[in-house]
Amino acid sequence: MPLKRVEQARGLHPQIRLQQNINHGMRRLARMTGREAPSSSSLEQNLVKRVQAVEGTEALERRFNRMGVPRREVVLEKRFSRYGVPARQKPGSASLISLKQGKKAAAAAPDVSKANTPTGNNSLGLDIEAQDVGYLATVQIGTPPRDFSILMDSGSADFWVGAENCQSDAGGGCGNHKFLGAQSSSSFQDTGAPFSVTYGTGQVSGNIIKDNIAIAGLALDAQTFGVATSESVDFSSNTTPFDGLMGLAQATISQQRTPTPVDSLATAGLIPDSIVSFKISRLADNLNDGEITFGGLDDTKFDPKTLITVPNVNQQGFWEAALDAATVDGTDTGLTGRTAILDTGTTLLVVPAADAVTLHKQIQGAQSDGQGGFTIPCTTNASVALTFGGQEFTIDPRDMAFQPVDPNNPQGDCISGITSGSVGGAKEWLVGDVFLKNAYFSTDTSKNTVSLAKLV
Repeated sequence: MPLKRVEQARGLHPQIRLQQNINHGMRRLARMTGREAPSSSSLEQNLVKRVQAVEGTEALERRFNRMGVPRREVVLEKRFSRYGVPARQKPGSASLISLKQGKKAAAAAPDVSKANTPTGNNSLGLDIEAQDVGYLATVQIGTPPRDFSILMDSGSADFWVGAENCQSDAGGGCGNHKFLGAQSSSSFQDTGAPFSVTYGTGQVSGNIIKDNIAIAGLALDAQTFGVATSESVDFSSNTTPFDGLMGLAQATISQQRTPTPVDSLATAGLIPDSIVSFKISRLADNLNDGEITFGGLDDTKFDPKTLITVPNVNQQGFWEAALDAATVDGTDTGLTGRTAILDTGTTLLVVPAADAVTLHKQIQGAQSDGQGGFTIPCTTNASVALTFGGQEFTIDPRDMAFQPVDPNNPQGDCISGITSGSVGGAKEWLVGDVFLKNAYFSTDTSKNTVSLAKLV
């Protein structure tokens, strides 16, 4: 089927979206590797350069100064959504993946695509936010129990929802979300202890509390977690379709200094081990079979003959595995001795600049944009594969061709799913959903290991 015309999301150029992804990855990688994060001013300047390159200086001034708003960071914050991907697209737009499959560009992606009923025990369906932006699950909190939509994140270790008195950093309340407090839950207990968490994009702060929660029918009474009394617009916006976030890295990096829910489930004997497993679904496949499993693996989701388990080499508490090899169309790139932090909360692959150049040299038609990003042909069939524990995992070319540079020309150049970031070790990679949509991913706090397998 021929590729069809795609309209650009209103007011957001793919190159600007890419820069927000790069900024997000650099902040996140710095936190994960214990290094100093780039300053807000330097990241803003990177974004300014992108806007100038795409729209020119006059357009930049109009964006910053319209409606008399003098603070650049406020305008940028509102204009560029979490992870650099808009929560909503203009009606009539479609993803490149759907175009390649010959689907009509008749409707925008829904805010949330609901998952099917999970097949595994102790599992929750993973809903898809917009065009594979984030992955959400529904948990019950409070007395009486109410459903909260929670973003599941393997790259952090704090669990929080909005407080009943939550205020947005942008002013006003915290949007059209579910909130938790003494008015809505009779089992709510405020410890009075404060917490604050900063992510690659956005931050929250509030109080540590205790309340009852249920995850996949597994009940934890008086679980300790947070309610956010202050949220950045990344979380407080009405376009953000979730009510809170559950971090599923190791508790050693918890800013609340509390056990993660999965650790509490294991301690209570409700699951055999502190294991979390992810099957991340791709919206364009229209399968809606995403799933998160607590305490084990769902062997209906992967080929057991391909399952590998490797040590977690990260010393801070993130999930990081040794990378055996990276190949393009079967050719070894020679990138040995690398490690990969596996993070469901990051969209792209963020790698050191020299490694990004090496990888893209093997992809026909790839070009640097001169600012850390790369373009590749939207029609690429390049087979990029990463090897862990002796098992090769191939990235679908549809995920590599992340977004058309010109939405009106989906047969032209696309933003590459691999970009460069200047924060982190010379051999450390941050590997996000561009890769993780192509593998079954499991973590085990009890054994401090990471497992991967090919999907079925």
